[in-house]
Amino acid sequence: QVQPVESGGGLVQAGGSLRLSCTTSGRTFRTVNTGWFRQAPGKEREFVAAITYLFQTPYYADSVKGRFTISRDNTKNTVELQMNNLQPEDTAIYYCAAGNGGDVTTPSYRYWGQGTRVTVSS
Repeated sequence: QVQPVESGGGLVQAGGSLRLSCTTSGRTFRTVNTGWFRQAPGKEREFVAAITYLFQTPYYADSVKGRFTISRDNTKNTVELQMNNLQPEDTAIYYCAAGNGGDVTTPSYRYWGQGTRVTVSS
C-alpha cells in the first residue's frame, strides 16, 4: 500500500514560487505512477502534472506548462512539484496521487493524500 502525504503549501504573491513535496510510505512506490491534482473552491478537481514510474515521463496540464516541473526520487519515495510564476488562478488545494489505474492525466489513481493548500495573492 502507498500512502501519500503532501507538504510545502502556503501563501505566496503572484510571480512567486513554491515547491510541493509528496512523501509516500510503502515499498511499492517505485512501481506506481504519481500525479498532482488540484481543486479550487467551487470547482472540480483537475489534473496538474504526472510522472510515470518506468521512464519518469512527465505530463502537464496546458495551464501549467513552462511554469511547473514534476520530479520523483524512487530512492526516497518522494515526488515533488516545483511551481514557478504562480498566479492567483493557481490557488487551490493540491493533492498527490499514486497508482496504476490508467491514464495518468485522469483521477484514476488508487491512493490519495489529504492535500496541501496553496494560496496566491495578487
